[in-house]
Amino acid sequence: MTRRMSIYVAISVLVGLSLGAALGLGGYTFVFAKGYSYLLNDPAACANCHVMQGHLDAWSRGSHRSVAVCNDCHLPAGMVAKYVTKAINGYNHGYAFTTGDYPDPLRIRPSNLDISEAACRTCHGDITHQIERVASAGTLDCTRCHAQVGHAP
Repeated sequence: MTRRMSIYVAISVLVGLSLGAALGLGGYTFVFAKGYSYLLNDPAACANCHVMQGHLDAWSRGSHRSVAVCNDCHLPAGMVAKYVTKAINGYNHGYAFTTGDYPDPLRIRPSNLDISEAACRTCHGDITHQIERVASAGTLDCTRCHAQVGHAP
């Protein structure tokens, strides 16, 4: 075997071992951390992280518990947009909860607030259309007055 061929074999083995370790560790973490549950529509998945338990408890006592789950209010319509948002949020949540670098109390990001606002307007379109029609101040945000609706204390 030539020296060049030995280098290629060594690199191939190293790359293979690295990929195998990454996939194995990633798969284990995905199962151990219940990452698969985020692919479902079960609100309990949102409480996999202890800091979200209060939000789940509040939702289960709130007015929307019988008509909407977390994904209905916190993810955009459309399969591609939904899973892109889930992936971005999943990465951000995983990083924040692993490092402990998140605000207490939790705060929704502006991009996710826009998604929730759109969900309000989709489900309550007749009402929001009437409010917008008579509002002299221009566009109103539903969450300005109804910030605690989904997660009432």
